[in-house]
Amino acid sequence: MKKIVLSLLLVFSAGVVSAEGVAGAPITVATDATASKPAVEAAPLSAMCTLSPASGSKVAGWVKFTQMKHYVLVEGDVTGLTPGKHGFHIHDKGDCSAADATSAGGHFNPTKQEHGRPNSAKSHMGDLGNISADSSGEAKIKFKDKIIRLSGENTIVDRAIIVHANLDDEKTQPVGNAGARVACGVIQLSK
Repeated sequence: MKKIVLSLLLVFSAGVVSAEGVAGAPITVATDATASKPAVEAAPLSAMCTLSPASGSKVAGWVKFTQMKHYVLVEGDVTGLTPGKHGFHIHDKGDCSAADATSAGGHFNPTKQEHGRPNSAKSHMGDLGNISADSSGEAKIKFKDKIIRLSGENTIVDRAIIVHANLDDEKTQPVGNAGARVACGVIQLSK
């Protein structure tokens, strides 16, 4: 009996004993290294944009941007569109104060490229292509973009999203012949 009590005293002085250890199974001793909790990963950086009507339209909606390791996930919902495809771009200025949204300036283009296809280093950084509205005028958005970023020198934060009246043909300069600006919203970091 003295032997068991002495063994238990030694184990208790060395650390924590598991329940199995007291009952005679192998003893597990927790050390400072194994007792510490794993580091909690930070949530991905994200930004939101609320779209409001422009140019007398009834187009409205929201767009969310989530910075992943190698891309930005773009998700959203836009209503009040005519059925079909509509140019969808990031513009240089986060200013939607003009009735026709011209206060947002031109496409975000810090690398001075020609207008073109999305996800191309040879296009405007703000060229996101088109969104497609169904027969009720709603466009559900979900795609990945490998060019835009939510932080750093060329961040899209505090810039505007513009939805256009027409299809972006992804070639006509300088904006793809996409027509009037029917919705505008400023991209802001989520809290």
